[in-house]
Amino acid sequence: MTDLLTPITHPLLTNAGVRHGFFTRQGGVSTGLYQGLNTGVGSGDDPAAVRENRRRAAAWMGGTADDLAACYQIHSVVTRVAETGWKGDRPEGDAVATAVPGVICAVLTADCAPILLADATAGVVAAVHAGWKGALDGVVHSAVAAMQALGAEPGRAVAVVGPCIAQPSYEVDTAFMDRFTHHDPGSEQFFAPGVVADRRQFDLPGFVLWRLEQAGIGTAEWTGDDTRADEARFYSNRRAYLNGEPDFGRLMSAVALG
Repeated sequence: MTDLLTPITHPLLTNAGVRHGFFTRQGGVSTGLYQGLNTGVGSGDDPAAVRENRRRAAAWMGGTADDLAACYQIHSVVTRVAETGWKGDRPEGDAVATAVPGVICAVLTADCAPILLADATAGVVAAVHAGWKGALDGVVHSAVAAMQALGAEPGRAVAVVGPCIAQPSYEVDTAFMDRFTHHDPGSEQFFAPGVVADRRQFDLPGFVLWRLEQAGIGTAEWTGDDTRADEARFYSNRRAYLNGEPDFGRLMSAVALG
């Protein structure tokens, strides 16, 4: 059934020789509010459907659900290093790195930015969950440091930012912007005027790419997909909130060494 899945792949990671995918909501068994490939264990979806969806994603990656290394995400800067699949365990954290073939590093998102990284020469990969808080606090630098400890060189690594909420869809207030400009001078470049004076439009993927550049990553790109704007392919926290929906599905993004 994995032929029904339609994950997004990117040349940077394909050319690095790593198995990877930014999974869409297509090809899953969930129904109703969660229609599609909802991989969110913490959602209110039928647990059996979520398990099947995670099994399908893992199978597409060439493994089983036991091979997944995916954290219980808490919007932190914690990076875990996985030496084996976690067999369903979910330690707290927001990034996973490995140098072991067959371990599937994975993160879940629904507007936050998933980042997949690889240093093909060193044989090191990582997956990062970067919401605005994690991105601001330093989860990217944490993940890159963990990769370096495994032998990777940032300047040789590549990174791809996957589907996430894009600037036209991400309205924030000026207090939100002030957090960034106070913490990181120069980050004002990622805020555009909103439709009213006290609103701004935040460029999350642009900010994350900046963070990757600051961490020394050699080449990084965004897939260009806006989760809020494309309901057919992506789950979205912001869209669910604006529509008055009680919950939302989660998208998996994963990377593994062959």
